[in-house]
Parts: sequence; C-alpha cells; structure tokens
Amino acid sequence: MKIHLERGNEDREIEFSGTVQELLDKLTINPQEVLVAKNGTVVPESENVSGRDEITIYSVISGG
Repeated sequence: MKIHLERGNEDREIEFSGTVQELLDKLTINPQEVLVAKNGTVVPESENVSGRDEITIYSVISGG
C-alpha cells in the first residue's frame, strides 16, 4: 500500500489490510488530527483499505 503523509511530504510503502482506524493506530496517528483519502476520496475511519489502495493522510489545522 502506498501512503503519502501530507505533513512532512513523506511517502511510505507498507503491507496492510484492515480499516482506516487500524491503519492510523499502526502508524501512531491521532485520528482526530487527520483526514484520510483512499484513492483520492476522503473516507471514514470504518472504511476498509488494502494493498492496492493509495492512501493520503492530510493534517487538519484549526485556528481562530
């Protein structure tokens, strides 16, 4: 699976099959701080992802 982390402009290639939540847990990323896109479409944490998918993890920035 190809993963692009928008923060830090980092690319990774890993073996994984499971939900977005499980992927974020594996990568030790807080799900409240990111949005995850699967093949270009933002998906919920319950979405299944596998080795064929391209995942982009976007940092969510909030301010006032």
